[in-house]
Amino acid sequence: MKNKISPWLKSGLTDIIDELENTYTEHGGINHIEAGILPSRKKIIEIQRQLMRIVFPGYWEEEGLSKTRVKYFLGEILHDIYKHLSDEIEKSLRYRCKMAGCKSDACRKMSIEITMKLIEELPSIRTMLKFDVAAAFDGDPAAIDKDEIILAYPAIVAISTHRLSHPLYEMGVSLIPRIMSEYAHSLTGIDIHPGAKIGKSFFIDHGTGVVVGETTVIGDEVKLYQGVTIGALSFPKDERGQIIKEAKRHPTIEDRVTIYAGATILGGETVIGHDSVIGGNVWLIKSIPPYSRVVISNPDLTITHKDEKSGK
Repeated sequence: MKNKISPWLKSGLTDIIDELENTYTEHGGINHIEAGILPSRKKIIEIQRQLMRIVFPGYWEEEGLSKTRVKYFLGEILHDIYKHLSDEIEKSLRYRCKMAGCKSDACRKMSIEITMKLIEELPSIRTMLKFDVAAAFDGDPAAIDKDEIILAYPAIVAISTHRLSHPLYEMGVSLIPRIMSEYAHSLTGIDIHPGAKIGKSFFIDHGTGVVVGETTVIGDEVKLYQGVTIGALSFPKDERGQIIKEAKRHPTIEDRVTIYAGATILGGETVIGHDSVIGGNVWLIKSIPPYSRVVISNPDLTITHKDEKSGK
């Protein structure tokens, strides 16, 4: 086997290396060479896990967490988060500066300030998550207790990630919030853009296939079921035909709205009034007033039955 491979390693592999290297130098290619260090996806996922340990203490530990160890536990993890997150945020800021042609040298200072702000927000994030877990327990008759919800429900992973990544997005950190949200998406099947604004007591039942777009605004006590899409109807463009990325493209969902499985709500000007119910598989591209109920008429069903004896 060695004799068969060796000639290829000496000649064929060299040719492939040369060919690949040539593609790396193509202008506009999928290359990031001599362009600065990008945030590390691996490190960000680890930071994300550490943040989850902070907001849900005792749930992700290999050993139990006692009250006497809480301060040590918090100090150790927060110190670790501070160091590594500030490093990754600095990479993100430098990347953004390079893309914008900015020559500022304040990236390190800003990364530390942003990291401190996120850490300072952790108590309020925990308060929001307490409401989210309570909403899941109150809204799901299958839930045994809140421990089950935190340990097993994919919605809590997705919502927790959003609560943690949204402040970074709001503070202008690029790449990192999306890495966090897409990692949660890969684990849960729930796709919440970190730019979405979501109120308290938010619950996603089952969750698979839920999509919440970047400029979505969701009020308090909103409940979504599986397969719900809150998306864009169209993408406004400028005079050059380029998508205007700052425009509001996704709906506003007001307080205490329930949206059942498979519903699709689209458009930046679409507002779902408070205390409304959107039925399963509804396609909605216009606003509705508060206390509305939107349903699709039952389709006509054709049911045939075979005779057991004749098979006809």
